[in-house]
Amino acid sequence: MFEFIWWWAFTLLPLPWLIYRFTRPVKPAAAITLPVLPEHSTNKSKRRGSAIVASLCWLCLIAAVARPVWFGEPVQIQPEHRDMLLAVDLSGSMSIEDMIDPQGNTIDRLTAVKHVVSDFISKRQGDRLGLVLFANHAYLQTPLTFDLSTVKQQLKRAVLGLIGQSTAIGEGLGIATKTFIHSETPQRVIVLLSDGANTSGVIQPMEAAKLAAENQVKVYSVGIGAEEMVQRSFFGSRVVNPSQDLDEKTLTQIAKLTGGQYFRARNPQELAEIYQTINDLEPVSSASQTWRPREELFRFPLAGALFLSVLLAVNWRRYG
Repeated sequence: MFEFIWWWAFTLLPLPWLIYRFTRPVKPAAAITLPVLPEHSTNKSKRRGSAIVASLCWLCLIAAVARPVWFGEPVQIQPEHRDMLLAVDLSGSMSIEDMIDPQGNTIDRLTAVKHVVSDFISKRQGDRLGLVLFANHAYLQTPLTFDLSTVKQQLKRAVLGLIGQSTAIGEGLGIATKTFIHSETPQRVIVLLSDGANTSGVIQPMEAAKLAAENQVKVYSVGIGAEEMVQRSFFGSRVVNPSQDLDEKTLTQIAKLTGGQYFRARNPQELAEIYQTINDLEPVSSASQTWRPREELFRFPLAGALFLSVLLAVNWRRYG
């Protein structure tokens, strides 16, 4: 949107005419008429042209004084936000197909997590989110950012087997907590999702939990995996517990020590409800500020006035 900030400056436009109209003219010195000199019939037209250029020059000067500004599209920002890291298990057991989607199809655990967590990320507009992936070891896939689309893309690109088959819960929690150490945001949250027990890494889960508690980081832990699954083999079918390796005790202790909660997800529907609960427990701040980027354009009419004044000066030197 284009706008003049000091629009009242245009009230000065008639000032030169008012001065010309109401001030006494300066009496020229007596001129000597020499009849032998030729008449300059073009003097009137030249004076008219100079008057037009001078008027345009004055208009450009007034336009520059009025501060023309171009405003961009409004940008909304949240002055208060949370820093939230999503720590996701990429161990081999996340490939177990014990999840049933809303259409009744059997899908693996990681596919269910990607779908539900992506929807959760979309609802966190105004917060900074990051992504930590862990298996044999943990690494920071996406640093804390307001660019939620990047976090979603990095989660969708996560591949099983990329960093091993084991489960480094403690290391994943430790890497996530370390990311918060230099953060000045008072509200720091980790959502830790796993389907097993700690079998790898250089730090134990409870040691990482103590580090999180010392740095005022709240952890919501989520255990994922069905409790029953029909396993078919050459000898027939049998019902097994695919989540027998899930260490619910440790995940519960981690959440309790840091002031968070532990949740159990046996199917995608429960997982979605859990992330909705976390979304309600850690709501996005409703406080917002709106600003519009703007560009000052006074340099353009000012340059026009300078150019026209040069033309006037050249014309005056040439014709007097």
